[in-house]
Amino acid sequence: MPYVIGKDCVDVNDRACMDVCPVDCIYVGDRKSYINAAECIDCGACEVECPVEAIFVDRKARGDEERTQFVEDQKNFFTIVLPGRDTPLGAPGGARKVGELGVDTPFIADYDA
Repeated sequence: MPYVIGKDCVDVNDRACMDVCPVDCIYVGDRKSYINAAECIDCGACEVECPVEAIFVDRKARGDEERTQFVEDQKNFFTIVLPGRDTPLGAPGGARKVGELGVDTPFIADYDA
C-alpha cells in the first residue's frame, strides 16, 4: 500500500486530495477518507495537496505504532464488511462509482481524535 491517510484527516476530511487524484482512488467515509491501494498509481499528488499533512507513504509507518494502525485500518476499509453493507467494498474502480459511503471502519468510528 503506497499512500495512507492518517489521524490528521479524522474529523477534518478536507478532500483536497480527491481533487488532484488522477485515478479517483480516494474514498470518503464518515470521519475520514481512505486510499484504495489496488487503484492507486503511487503518483504522490495527494500527499503534497493535503492541507493537514495527513497523507504519508506506508513505509514511513515502520516502527511507528500509531501510523501502523492507520495502515491496517486503511486495508480494512476495503476488505471487511463495513456497517450497513452486505459485502466488502473491494476495488470498485473509482470512488465516483460508489459515492460517499458515510461509514468508517470500527477503528475510526471509535477513534478519539
